[in-house]
Amino acid sequence: MGKSIRTTSNTQTTTNSIPATFKAGDNVLCPSVGDGTYKLFNKSKDCLTINIGNVECLYRADGRAYHEDCYVLPSLFHDTLANRQAIATLYSGIHISQRTIIDTTEADDKEVILISAFDLSDIACDIESAAIVISDIGQLLGLIHYEKIDTHTAISMARLTHDATVTWYDLLQRQVNSIKETLAMTRYGKEGSQ
Repeated sequence: MGKSIRTTSNTQTTTNSIPATFKAGDNVLCPSVGDGTYKLFNKSKDCLTINIGNVECLYRADGRAYHEDCYVLPSLFHDTLANRQAIATLYSGIHISQRTIIDTTEADDKEVILISAFDLSDIACDIESAAIVISDIGQLLGLIHYEKIDTHTAISMARLTHDATVTWYDLLQRQVNSIKETLAMTRYGKEGSQ
């Protein structure tokens, strides 16, 4: 009888994995939201949030979406090199995009806010449009002052000007409130509330 080689292989590995838990202040990755690093904030006792502009994404301490019982797997991952590599491999570049960051901060800036080019463009368009309306109102008042238009036309123009002013006031107030909400997360917001 010939010699036989006997091999034993153990294909089972056991890992004692403990599900990750998250708390306010943690830096996390959330590939369903984007490819950045996000900071968690307390929304309530059992609810954490990622704030992205005016959008709140809600999560439980176990990393699952807060209001969706159908999500049995976590959506959040601690921001580690291993997790970044795993997410990049998993998504194979499909979801994760290269982000260009234009840094206009000064070297002595202690705190900065990242804002998307879209949001900044939206704010700039609103400010420019409001400036045009204010200029138009100034020209109208000049025409009225120098009696270049008759009284009936001045009354109609004043009514239209009033409506435009109220509309632009509301729009700019919404923009300011949005900016203040973002600033409230910074030391400037904390200093103002003390």
